[in-house]
Amino acid sequence: MATGRRLAGKVAVVTGGASGIGAETARVFAAEGAAVVVCDVNAALGEAVVDGIGGDGGTAVFRPLQVTDEEEWARLVAETEESHGKLDVLANIAGISGRDPRQNIQPTRAAGGLVEDQPLEIWDRVMAVNATGTFLGTRAVIAPMRRVGGGSVINISSICGIVGSFANPAYHASKGAVRIFSKSAAIQYAADNIRVNSIHPGFVDTPMTEPGHANPEIARKRLDATPLGRFGTPRDIAMGCLYLASDEAAWVTGSELVIDGGMTAS
Repeated sequence: MATGRRLAGKVAVVTGGASGIGAETARVFAAEGAAVVVCDVNAALGEAVVDGIGGDGGTAVFRPLQVTDEEEWARLVAETEESHGKLDVLANIAGISGRDPRQNIQPTRAAGGLVEDQPLEIWDRVMAVNATGTFLGTRAVIAPMRRVGGGSVINISSICGIVGSFANPAYHASKGAVRIFSKSAAIQYAADNIRVNSIHPGFVDTPMTEPGHANPEIARKRLDATPLGRFGTPRDIAMGCLYLASDEAAWVTGSELVIDGGMTAS
């Protein structure tokens, strides 16, 4: 790990840090000098990410976290402040699609089913993790960030929070909520120098998208809709997170960073 200086001295919490975009963001943050708290419900994968960061010379610890549990958020933030003395960055990356987790290949365009077939329990679960989890995390870090004179909250939305598609109404609704919530929080806490921004990935190869991309027809449609002609990688998104976490983005708040290979421009 070639350690840089863009996040030197910062303490960052990354949710969803056991795999995909979250894991890569944790690695990038550590490589750029941050002390990283990797959070997830999957302890085995989370610990593996932390071991890899440590093996490359970075600083990281794993802490289990249910993002829908406000008491767990309170404990995590208190422990982070006690251990590291402060908290500078929160990357709210944990999220779910609402797709049946047993599904290895998505058979149709509708990953989450049609509206008329959507079970309320699945809708509620998607909203709880993706939207309420983002709210709880943001709320939990306001006080510690205020104590150190500011900070950066990075909320992962999606192009599905900007434009609709046939695929997954519950997911789209949750990501639209993240988008507008981020703007409201940015306005409320600008006076505290707490910046809140959203990132909107396009079609990225991650464990979440694997069932869809395993279907050649769905994969081809997504690639055809992406002018740069390839799926994104977790690192593509992690580098956007790095920018928003760094002091280079000191005048950036309430913004939408779209990283989608040109999909929403066409």
